[in-house]
Amino acid sequence: MDIDLSPLRSALADASVDGYLIDADGSDSDQRYVSDFTAPDPYQTLVTTAPTSQSGGSSDPNGSGEIGGRRGVHLLVSGLEYGRARADATVDSIARRADFDYRDRVAEYGPQEGTVRTIAAFLESHDVESVAVPPSFPTGTADGLREQGISVTVESEGIVETEIRARKSEWEIEQIQSTQRANERAMAVAEELIATADVEDGVLVYDDDPLTSERVTTEIEIELLRNGCALDETIVACGADGADPHDRGSGALEADELIVIDIFPRDKETGYFGDMTRTFLRGVPSEEQRRRYDVTQRAYEAALEAVEAGVTGAAVHDVACDVIEDAGYETLRSDPTTETGYIHNTGHGVGLDIHEQPTVSPSGGELEPGHVVSIEPGIYDPAVGGVRIEDLVVVTEDGHRNFNEYGVYLEPRA
Repeated sequence: MDIDLSPLRSALADASVDGYLIDADGSDSDQRYVSDFTAPDPYQTLVTTAPTSQSGGSSDPNGSGEIGGRRGVHLLVSGLEYGRARADATVDSIARRADFDYRDRVAEYGPQEGTVRTIAAFLESHDVESVAVPPSFPTGTADGLREQGISVTVESEGIVETEIRARKSEWEIEQIQSTQRANERAMAVAEELIATADVEDGVLVYDDDPLTSERVTTEIEIELLRNGCALDETIVACGADGADPHDRGSGALEADELIVIDIFPRDKETGYFGDMTRTFLRGVPSEEQRRRYDVTQRAYEAALEAVEAGVTGAAVHDVACDVIEDAGYETLRSDPTTETGYIHNTGHGVGLDIHEQPTVSPSGGELEPGHVVSIEPGIYDPAVGGVRIEDLVVVTEDGHRNFNEYGVYLEPRA
């Protein structure tokens, strides 16, 4: 995937530094995005100010330094990861720690200082004397580099996430769409379990056992694995549990109670997330349960309709709040201390992180084509339960496109 690092390079030029350095493992989304590589142990990615920079330490056997499509991006990896990095990463150059006498440096100075001296030598090979680093950059590495004469300053705006990663390419949009399709298949499994369960003494029963949050979660995870996705945790929360937006839920699912199911899987190969929520009720909803669902659905539809390029995330959030407040429920906008009603933001960016920029919130900035955001209003009260409906959309030049095809309804269908 080609990426446009020009906003970062403009910031580097304005700051009069030679490059941008990331020191993290592949679980750091900025690292994965910029390096086009992932590894379980920390490695270093250098973005030079000039995109055509070529210098020593290249993995190119002909010595040209150019091996891929990310000009001015250079990696420093362990010998263990070198072969895989050469095969997978489309960057200008890949160097091994051994190219900079890593073992000798560690033997003489110890693991921490030896590693820092190796990184400093790597930077020197690219004529880099000053670097900007992300806010999450390790303090020990920063201080150690300064001791080696490298100027280190923090790039506090988070440009990689807020200005570069936030605008998704067509390839990224396709990956998110694929994850969301797997997500919908998992939701269908959960819905069918609830719809086809028997009801005994007010409890849902499946295969002669109570149908629990844990059982539904397990079946969701199995279906996601079949589709190349995984998740650390999901939400299947019934009754009062569903009134806490991040309660994972536990125990038997009950008839005549609201059941919030929020699934946010990640594709195991590409790393891109999906996110969707549906609320079901098996049995007969009370008048208040039905009303809360209907109001939430109207807020969700109104917020979706408001999503387009040039509109702020704050404005979209206000649309959802308007609907919910007009129906007589509190929001954090109307009462910042409320513990019931609408008690969270309307949405967030989704990509290599499940929560990233931009936001659909009181502080949300202007939405741009390529932004992928969730729309997920809800109403919560332990005495009634929780309701939340969530879709994932990409902002387009003329509005938005919804990744979801899954229906919105309260009663589960087999």
